Amino acid sequence: MTTPEPTRPAAGAGTLGIDPALLAILACPDTHHSPLTVDAAAGELVCGTCSRAFPVRDGIPVLLLDEARFRSA
Repeated sequence: MTTPEPTRPAAGAGTLGIDPALLAILACPDTHHSPLTVDAAAGELVCGTCSRAFPVRDGIPVLLLDEARFRSA
């Protein structure tokens, strides 16, 4: 009898499937251009300045202001 392999998170799970080099340069598209942080649980990229949350769909960040939602503080 063999022991099953332990379950591992999918590659890039903490980055929502986005290349870390790309994450390092992504910024909020609003006028202040703050860097974005990953909220893996919500599947979003978040601006620390304006509190907008941008969705990530199939590993592609949707950085449109019309698609963003405001997060409560």
